[in-house]
Amino acid sequence: MSWHRARAIAYDVAPVLDARPVPLTEALGRPLAQDVTARGDLPHYASSAMDGWAVAGDGPWRICPSRHASEPREIHRPGPALHPGHAAPIVTGGAVPDGATAVLRSEHGRLQPESDGAALLVDVGPAPVPPRAHIRPAGEEARAGEVLIPAGEVLTPAQLAVAAVAGDDTLTVRPYPTVTALLTGDEVVTAGIPGPGQVRDAFGPQLPAVIQLLGGRTTAVHRLADDRAAVTRALTEATADVVVTTGGTGRSTADHVRAGLIDLGAELFIDGIDVRPGHPAVLARLPGGPLVVALPGNPLAAMLTLLTLAAPVLAGLLGRSRPGTVLARSTIDVPPGRTNRLVPARRESGSDGVVPSGHTGAGMLRGLADADVVLVVPARGLIAWREAEALPLPWRRQRLDDEVNAGSGTGDDRRVSTDGVRRAGDVPPVDRIEGPCL
Repeated sequence: MSWHRARAIAYDVAPVLDARPVPLTEALGRPLAQDVTARGDLPHYASSAMDGWAVAGDGPWRICPSRHASEPREIHRPGPALHPGHAAPIVTGGAVPDGATAVLRSEHGRLQPESDGAALLVDVGPAPVPPRAHIRPAGEEARAGEVLIPAGEVLTPAQLAVAAVAGDDTLTVRPYPTVTALLTGDEVVTAGIPGPGQVRDAFGPQLPAVIQLLGGRTTAVHRLADDRAAVTRALTEATADVVVTTGGTGRSTADHVRAGLIDLGAELFIDGIDVRPGHPAVLARLPGGPLVVALPGNPLAAMLTLLTLAAPVLAGLLGRSRPGTVLARSTIDVPPGRTNRLVPARRESGSDGVVPSGHTGAGMLRGLADADVVLVVPARGLIAWREAEALPLPWRRQRLDDEVNAGSGTGDDRRVSTDGVRRAGDVPPVDRIEGPCL
């Protein structure tokens, strides 16, 4: 099966997960499944934009003793209606009483005590307070029924605040697809320097992180011996939306993942891809159970297969559009090969192109760690500086000094990203990597 066809199938076989309501505190970053609408006018009452006095008609205004003595905590509540020529204290955000025509700012008013305990409010501002001054009308931000956040938005902190203001306690969102990782291999060690015949675990530190970048959540990681019964049992017991396995996808007697899937009667959608590295990949569905993305055992082959198959699977479950590719230009010719190839590539210093990384054997990860994109190289190869398809990485390689130098100035103007999130003014995502015109 071609690489492009495999990606299309991986997306098509992943049904969109049913949406469900979650508390606002759990909705951040999730795709919104239903519009958030205003249940009533926002704000739902006319309020003051300033501390001062609500006034009715022209001044000066009389403030009766009971209003004059009001505590601020009481002023937030709507008081009795005002008659022309009267005023009442008000604080920012306080409900404007019926009959009020404006709010006089505190610094523009002067109180003159009267003999009966009341006070006379005089406008001493630079100009007479105009009608409706400093009154935020009801519905100024939104009218009842207006869509505040459309379905499909990936929720941000500001949008959660809007939903809270609108009176929502929960939001209906697409849940994160859950993933169980099954890591096989008798020769794998998880700490220290491996001895002869052993290899250090490359998947435990990176697999859950990449799955999270792709939109999933790893809920369990199991390390399995190269034993057919153990692999089959782990597949049977998995309860996640997706199972990602590493190794054992070949057809030898030592490869148990593919055999275990067949033993369990799984439907194999993809059984091998016409691409290197990563050709012995498998995509299947267990009977009545989860999708299984079976990765080859070699680290680079596994990671590129994860981007090839798991990325569209997780996008389909989330209801996102199918992941696409970008355009790049290699600064050198890439020779023909026996089949299509996925080649990690890094930006070429001093140019707008990319150069294939070194150390990109199926069992190596150094080239991918140095890469900015992955070139999709057809069997015919690539001609330097001609546009080629490339697979964007879900992470972006960056240096601390690059982040500092991206600032416009010195000191506080230079901002360093410490959480992996790009700020305004940072290098934009790779949409197109250009080279000199020939």
